[in-house]
Amino acid sequence: MFAGGFIYKNKTTVTDFIILGFGDLPQRLVLLFLLFLMIYILTMVGNILIIVLIVTDQHLHSPMYFFLGNLSCLETCYSSTILPRLLASLLTRDRTISVTGCITQLYFFGSLGGTECSFLSVMSYDRYLAICKPLHYAALTNGRLCLELVAGLWLSGFLSVSIFIFMMSQLTFCGPNKMDHFFCGFSTIIKLSCSDTHIVEVTAFTSSSIFTFPPFLLTLASYVCIISTILRIPSTSGRQKTFSTCSSHLIVVTIFYRSLIIVYLVSESDALRDLNKVFSVFYGVLTPLVNPLIYSLRNKEVKEALRKAVLRFFVF
Repeated sequence: MFAGGFIYKNKTTVTDFIILGFGDLPQRLVLLFLLFLMIYILTMVGNILIIVLIVTDQHLHSPMYFFLGNLSCLETCYSSTILPRLLASLLTRDRTISVTGCITQLYFFGSLGGTECSFLSVMSYDRYLAICKPLHYAALTNGRLCLELVAGLWLSGFLSVSIFIFMMSQLTFCGPNKMDHFFCGFSTIIKLSCSDTHIVEVTAFTSSSIFTFPPFLLTLASYVCIISTILRIPSTSGRQKTFSTCSSHLIVVTIFYRSLIIVYLVSESDALRDLNKVFSVFYGVLTPLVNPLIYSLRNKEVKEALRKAVLRFFVF
């Protein structure tokens, strides 16, 4: 036996990975710890505040805000799969993580990422029904249907990555065990395996395509129809009022998919590894922070609910 693994028949089996993160400079680590701690606190406060507003304010009890509340819940979980482990690593300078812990982190990160794609597409379709099919909106978005849909999205998101995560848990890791990233991503884990990973990679690609590409197409088609409908509204004020009901969500969708595409475009290039880290930070860390800010600053109903909550707080 040796540190970080076992030796079986002259073959070293790695049991721990070392996440290199952002380097070894002590001053940089302190600044990064304070930065990510602030981001994590703001992310949790912002998303939990939106959830509380949606639950307590009767004016926000609609399908649109029901989906938004679930998205905010998802964002708190999303941040919590990466940032607590990263903060602990920066604080203690212990960069080791077990193989099982690493694959578990990937499972939750992948599951929540797939679930977010589905939620964004459903929210896009909700806006499509509200703007393009207003007479049928109430019938098509009743409370029971929304509840069943949300339950299905959460369940499918966590089931979508289960197969290839199980296959990854059967892989052997023989060294090296250093991971040049700040969290456990699929490609970084696969590169460290000494097993044949072809079937795992094909399964992961197929699963990711099934659970991300159709939601993306639904989102795209919904906004094509929405924009087409808005452009046919004769008055400028009417167009602006209608567009304001979906502008926050459109910004969130654009940020999410742009970051996702950039991360996976540069993920295979060693020359762009540092750039990939930067975009991964934006995709995995900053997006959950930005979303509640966008909805609270650009959405009139959320701003009004926040104003009333602040007034109640100071009155009592």
